[in-house]
Amino acid sequence: MQANKTKTVTQTIHWQRFSVPYEYPVYFTEQLFDAENTVLRDALTRMEPDKRHRCVIFVDEGVSSARASLVTRIEDYARNHSDRIDLATAPVIIPGGEKIKSDLHFVEQLQQTLFDHHIDRHSFVIAIGGGAVLDAVGLVAATSHRGIRHIRVPTTVLAQNDSGVGVKNGVNLFGAKNYIGTFTPPFAVINDLDFIFDLDPRDRVAGMAEAVKVALIRDAEFFAWIEQHADDLATHEHAAMATMIRRCAELHMHQIANGGDPFESGSARPLDYGHWSAHKLESLTRYHLRHGEAVAIGIALDARYSVLSDRLAAGQEERICFLLEHLGFKLWHSVLENRDDNGRYQVLSGLQDFREHLGGELTITLLNRIGIGVEVHEMHEGLVAEAIGWLKSRTEP
Repeated sequence: MQANKTKTVTQTIHWQRFSVPYEYPVYFTEQLFDAENTVLRDALTRMEPDKRHRCVIFVDEGVSSARASLVTRIEDYARNHSDRIDLATAPVIIPGGEKIKSDLHFVEQLQQTLFDHHIDRHSFVIAIGGGAVLDAVGLVAATSHRGIRHIRVPTTVLAQNDSGVGVKNGVNLFGAKNYIGTFTPPFAVINDLDFIFDLDPRDRVAGMAEAVKVALIRDAEFFAWIEQHADDLATHEHAAMATMIRRCAELHMHQIANGGDPFESGSARPLDYGHWSAHKLESLTRYHLRHGEAVAIGIALDARYSVLSDRLAAGQEERICFLLEHLGFKLWHSVLENRDDNGRYQVLSGLQDFREHLGGELTITLLNRIGIGVEVHEMHEGLVAEAIGWLKSRTEP
């Protein structure tokens, strides 16, 4: 009888390693579609300056309604620069807001437009609109032909100072925000300040929440600047709005480039302070709360939690809330008190949603002091409930 012989299994591993440096310009301008303004032309031609570039332009219907002449001005601009710009079709008006992100039918429609007009990987997809439109069109550009050059023209405060300068694209599915999406950097971003003054005042205010947020976790001097210029920002003074948007965008861009995890491969979302509850508040209110309005409440909630958990010095949460209210935010909504069948605050399920979005352990950013964020891996529901009660008490006469 033969003894069993141990079979030796050999294994070799070949590591594939490469790095791809990537950069894209973020322009700050005004009157983008004036014939004399060459920013869009410069963006299109920055890699191939002598080529005529084929483009499809999608326009947020809210933007086109607010600026009735916009489509005509785009077409005139293309004609004035026809040696470098070739519009494949007239600018295409598409739904804005969460509507475009909540039905995949719209994604398919946009892809059909690109297919019908033979848009290839050396063509351009240009999106003009708020953050939701940029998210949806960015997803379409990233997934058609495995990636078509995409230029973002953000038209809201929130998009110009935050989401529009980043690398994320996505739409909602199964009731989950941004469940389908990509991390795909744009080819260029063009911020035209003029679009801000077409907005309803409520939307101008809403976008400022992200400036307060990034100042709180990254730049105490910027937070102090916002406090000093709160009157001008609350009245949407031109120079103050321009400075606030630009500095906020710079801080977001610095985090993406230097934070070590631009594609969120880990479990942290360092720029999402105040967002675990904000995303849940949006869905609980069926998006009657603007994203920025929900973020402002989330900032206030987590500021109080930071105090209750012995991180932030007592009194600093009042300073933060006073600034948010001075800018025009309301820091209470009745859905914060909604409970599930087990008597648990519904907003608390936002913690699980937050963890599941990235996987791994729960990672939440709180405040050690103004300008300094800190990552924690658990949130005590009792303290969250206390923070909710505190927010409510501030609204009572």
